[in-house]
Amino acid sequence: MVDVVDKQTRSRIMSSIRGHDTRPERMVRSWLYAHGFRFRLQRKDLPGKPDIVLPKYRAVVFVHGCFWHRHEGCRYATIPASNREVWIRKFEANMVRDAAVKDELMKAGWRVFEVWECSLKKDAGRSLERLGEMIRSVSMNNGIVP
Repeated sequence: MVDVVDKQTRSRIMSSIRGHDTRPERMVRSWLYAHGFRFRLQRKDLPGKPDIVLPKYRAVVFVHGCFWHRHEGCRYATIPASNREVWIRKFEANMVRDAAVKDELMKAGWRVFEVWECSLKKDAGRSLERLGEMIRSVSMNNGIVP
């Protein structure tokens, strides 16, 4: 399938995509704060600069966009039609980096939680309640918030 916009328009669209402080990230932060969680943002001293760091719970939260972080089986994890090989290499590098960062944080004793953009679109309340329960749990189990 051919891209529906010209190269300059696509470039402008892609350059406007934010790396942090996205709408899903703000939604998660707002919910956490309203439910009594206190946190830090984008701590540079931790691997991968987690989106949200909850030191009291020794937990970090990554709010992943399904497109960029390749949420398996998600309808938002599409591959652009133009320059497919470039995109595939980029996505694979992102996935390898995400796995390495998660592993490094876990080895350092942090609990790592991932919230996917599509789960917030589908049922934000359920996803955020589950995240809150998992953060408060004393278990060191790591997981993906459904």
